[in-house]
Amino acid sequence: MGKGDKKTKRGKIANKSYGARRPRKTKAAPPPKKTTKRAKKKA
Repeated sequence: MGKGDKKTKRGKIANKSYGARRPRKTKAAPPPKKTTKRAKKKA
């Protein structure tokens, strides 16, 4: 159970692969854009 074991995180790093034990990092979603409320003009 070390660098040669493909099922462990250390083995995944050594083998340069990904899986359940070593998931890929996901990019953080950008924050939602702020919307400004505009006052309606009276006619």
